[in-house]
Amino acid sequence: MDLYTLMPTISTSFIVISAILVAIGWGLIIKGKREAHKKVMILGAVAALLFFIIYVSRTAFVGNTSWGGSDELKVYYQIFLIFHITLATVAAVFGITTLVLAFREKFSKHRKWGRVTATIWFITAITGVVVYVLLYVLYPGGHTKPVWDVILGA
Repeated sequence: MDLYTLMPTISTSFIVISAILVAIGWGLIIKGKREAHKKVMILGAVAALLFFIIYVSRTAFVGNTSWGGSDELKVYYQIFLIFHITLATVAAVFGITTLVLAFREKFSKHRKWGRVTATIWFITAITGVVVYVLLYVLYPGGHTKPVWDVILGA
């Protein structure tokens, strides 16, 4: 496994871990275990942050993977990818908002935001795994240039 596939595998693993932790945290709060809920949700946020750091680092310094499937499927993949990216962005903003509400002890709002945020995060994680499977398992493609090379004209 080379750097082009290792980093996406690790980052996708962090998204899956994050979603699992959010599910566990949700279950803990339903059982009234606030402290355990808080710890697990913070770990879920850390896992999501690690995903983001690895993803941005890979994009900036290594490059991404281009679509390797047929041209007939490419448009469907791109639509799906845009859906996933939009959902992930919304989930990140909602996640930060939900965490801030919890740390400010605005638990009524936190509960409302948390349900929506967790649901969006689960869908984001699933679509992220689908993107990974499409790009690295079913239709492996070529590699793009690192963003820094594009910016610097290298």
